[in-house]
Amino acid sequence: MPATDTSRPGLRRSLGVWQAVGLSVALMAPSMAANINPQGTATTVGRAVPLAFFLAAIGVLLVAYGFVRLCQYYQHAGSVYAFVGATLGPRAGVVSGWGLLGTYTFYGVVTASAFGIFGTAFLDQIGVWPDPPTWAPFILIAVALAVALLLTVAPVRRGTGVLLSVEGATVALILLVTAIILVRLLAGTAPGDKSFDLSVFTVPPGTELSAVFLGVVFGFLSFAGFEAAATLGEETHHPHRDIPRAILGTAIFGGLYFVVVTAVEMMGFGADAAGVEAFSTSPSLLGDLSTSYVGAWLGDIITLGAAISAFGCCLACLVSGSRLMFALGRDANSGRGVGRASSAGTPAAAAVVVVLGMAVIALIDAAAFGAEPFDVFLWSGVIGTLILLVVYVLTTIGAVRLVFVQRKLAVPMWQVIIPIAALIVLGYTIYRNVIPYPTEGPPRWFPVVAGGWLLVGLLIVLAAPALAKRVGAGLAAAEGFSAADRGAPARAPR
Repeated sequence: MPATDTSRPGLRRSLGVWQAVGLSVALMAPSMAANINPQGTATTVGRAVPLAFFLAAIGVLLVAYGFVRLCQYYQHAGSVYAFVGATLGPRAGVVSGWGLLGTYTFYGVVTASAFGIFGTAFLDQIGVWPDPPTWAPFILIAVALAVALLLTVAPVRRGTGVLLSVEGATVALILLVTAIILVRLLAGTAPGDKSFDLSVFTVPPGTELSAVFLGVVFGFLSFAGFEAAATLGEETHHPHRDIPRAILGTAIFGGLYFVVVTAVEMMGFGADAAGVEAFSTSPSLLGDLSTSYVGAWLGDIITLGAAISAFGCCLACLVSGSRLMFALGRDANSGRGVGRASSAGTPAAAAVVVVLGMAVIALIDAAAFGAEPFDVFLWSGVIGTLILLVVYVLTTIGAVRLVFVQRKLAVPMWQVIIPIAALIVLGYTIYRNVIPYPTEGPPRWFPVVAGGWLLVGLLIVLAAPALAKRVGAGLAAAEGFSAADRGAPARAPR
């Protein structure tokens, strides 16, 4: 492989595998996601929330295969922008990078909103801010974005270390609570005569199986971020080894975690109509369950942990989004503007632009559409996930071309069935969420905004061919890309 081009603006290699895991886990935010995301699924599939998350877990593991193979060959701060650009061409790379940047931006709004919701609930519960007004969470949203920006422009090692430790402690507490609830369900001592009930893995009568894929969107929302470690390809010591391990490990952990936790949550509330209603309207799923099954004090701790997890995810969205914008700006504008690294070796200018985008989205939702904090959370989550599914499709196609068409990695040919299966799952999920097209309420705008974001990226590359040329040259100059584009022989995965 050729030596790195030291004339190009770069980031510092200072991270290990655990920092990469920390970023992926923090962006996935399992403790926050388990407290609020399943409610979106329950509105469409009722008690079958765990089934929807199980299908999402299968889809994510299939998609993870493509990311692992691409990261074994490439290392680049642009993640899917670089992967797709190197395999399908610079125009497709810019569109996919722009798409993932949109996902991280909308998800930053999602997680900042969740921080505001959980944080306000916690302050109310402990009596610090009793009966807060409906606009109170927006103050905490602003605080989350401001603090996230400060931590992003600092060296990333500190940020990811804090994210991993806080998220790890919160997840451990959630797993403990989950185990207590499960034991009481099995022993028949659960409040309200709740019991262990595997019907949560079946579709309720009157609900079509295809409707489960409407709920799968919130499953993908919960898993989203497992691939975030790919943006640290230029900052880890052994990227070809550490980044794939971080991505695959996070995806496997997320699959087991969300399926088990959502199943216990639904059983804990009850699989009947009353239980589903209570599940759907709970302000904090695990907080309420902890209060019912253990004590109010534990419910308060879980709610605080969910708020911290939400902030950690917001920070991870900004960290990943800023590196994507940095990579795009570096290749398109010769390292000027957002493509310039700070003296601390971080993309500070890009981080400012991304956090301003998050703030504008929240402001438009609240001022122009009268959205409340949960509306901001829900709307941004669906839009960001629809964009992400398209990005996953492009990335998976790029992996197929790299591995099974160009044969750049020595991989058995039969494994092509894995990315093909991923494309089937992704394609059907997108189709089911657009057809039949929603005609009433806010959902009718979700495909429009998601498609509009991607269309902007497409128009940029079509209207500015010189930009695509510069991007292609930038990708070719990156470490390892020139060898790949010139037909380097197949090599075994690292």
